[in-house]
Amino acid sequence: MDIEGYFKRIGYKNSRNKLDLETLTDILQHQIQTIPFENLNIHCGKPMELGLEAIFDQVVRKNRGGWCLQVNHLLYWVLTTIGFETTMLGGYVYNSPSNKYSSAMIHLLLKVAIDGKNYIVDAGFGRSYQMWQPLELISEKDQPQVPCIFRLTEEGEYWYLDQIRREQYIPNQEFLNSDLLEKKKYRKIYSFTLEPRTIEDFELVNKYLQESAASVFTSKSFCSLQTPDGVQCLVGFTLTYRKFNYKDNMDLIEFKTLNEEEVEEELKNIFNISLEGKLVPKHGDKFFTI
Repeated sequence: MDIEGYFKRIGYKNSRNKLDLETLTDILQHQIQTIPFENLNIHCGKPMELGLEAIFDQVVRKNRGGWCLQVNHLLYWVLTTIGFETTMLGGYVYNSPSNKYSSAMIHLLLKVAIDGKNYIVDAGFGRSYQMWQPLELISEKDQPQVPCIFRLTEEGEYWYLDQIRREQYIPNQEFLNSDLLEKKKYRKIYSFTLEPRTIEDFELVNKYLQESAASVFTSKSFCSLQTPDGVQCLVGFTLTYRKFNYKDNMDLIEFKTLNEEEVEEELKNIFNISLEGKLVPKHGDKFFTI
């Protein structure tokens, strides 16, 4: 694996000499705007692999994306390789319909230490829940970013990541009641502890998430990519574009229903993805919002 190949993949040409917050933020923003959060392998009959070499091949050489276990594993390798003090952490994802966090540790995120301060770094949640900058690991402090206001809260051994969202304007009336729309203004995202993890801790859940009928990842095919002012999402045959704060503390969300041919075209045009296998777009009934 070639670290220069990764930086070429994300279009990063800036200095990597200073291991500071500015460099960390710059790398994160380049990655989330070039490497999609996606699970398309599952819906092409291919596995979502956890090994670093396989992830590098998929994301860097084949110009694809991946889900959190892949893109954050790749980012962990990158940050560690260039000298950042980086730790893998495990998260428990909040499910709105059941109003609880997952019992299994199904999310991989990172902690990076810089000059005595700790930051949470996550390139693998996608959609309008994706952080654009590292979050300082400090409890009950609002941290405004382009997508929303993020807030971390410490309770005992657990930390909780929440967001305060804007109002939403949907010009296309037929999508006002879409199940893809987030209904809550204050949204819980996930919880985590500061116990260091290794990629081996995620092997069983990696298998479960791509094989179980109860998994949202088998229920829906999706691809999400941040843009300079918003986020593009493709879920099944539904393409959305959210422009953050387009006016008066309000996000604009545009919907479009695609046919099979258009799905392939937009994957290439918007997400820069050309699939090797045949994609079967899917929009099942498991909860998943954009």
